[in-house]
Amino acid sequence: MDIKEIDILGDEINSHWYYKSKASTIAKVLQPYKKNTILDVGAGSAFFSKYLIENSDVKESWCIDIAYEKEYDENFANGIIHYRRQCPEVTPDLVLFVDVLEHIENDSDFLKNYIEKVPSGCHFFISVPAFKFLWSQHDVFLKHKRRYTLKELEALISNSGLSLVDSFYYFGSVFPLAVITRMANNLFSNKNTPHSQLQKHSKFVNTVLSFLCSTETKFMLKNRLFGLSAMCIARKN
Repeated sequence: MDIKEIDILGDEINSHWYYKSKASTIAKVLQPYKKNTILDVGAGSAFFSKYLIENSDVKESWCIDIAYEKEYDENFANGIIHYRRQCPEVTPDLVLFVDVLEHIENDSDFLKNYIEKVPSGCHFFISVPAFKFLWSQHDVFLKHKRRYTLKELEALISNSGLSLVDSFYYFGSVFPLAVITRMANNLFSNKNTPHSQLQKHSKFVNTVLSFLCSTETKFMLKNRLFGLSAMCIARKN
């Protein structure tokens, strides 16, 4: 999670349709996999780790982010979270890369570095923003390097030495609205002023958008056409 977006949403982040839906989806697709201990790379506020501790069998999370001002441990719900600036020697069952690789200049080497750190059999969950044509000042504001198609993400996984388990697009239900919004923003906004398109919404808007995203989960694993996020599950052999 990008800390810049935490600053925008504040306490409303837990009810915001985008993060609420993404966290729920991550928990759902990871349900079949062992994940007692996870490594959450670029974890920010540990939003997704906290959600998994509360809503799955995760008991321990190692959250890694160079933005942390200090390192400490936190008891949370029925688990524990370790906040670290650098990755220690750990043996996780699962590694999370939730919207991280798009920030890295050499995404392949960065991913390989973490693959080398974890044991064989460890699973990876990776999500990245989808489609270059959706590039906007929102990406500039968040300091993204790129957006991905599903095939590009799959190629990254393969070239990094992981075995692909599953891949799909998500946020397809709100994709048409996002395309219109991004195109309008690119046409009419100040191209010299990077800004986030993430914003607080009313309870009604959050409810409607959350409902659209929740209905999508019934077929999302078969969605290889479009969405705002490209996601995959992979395994280290």
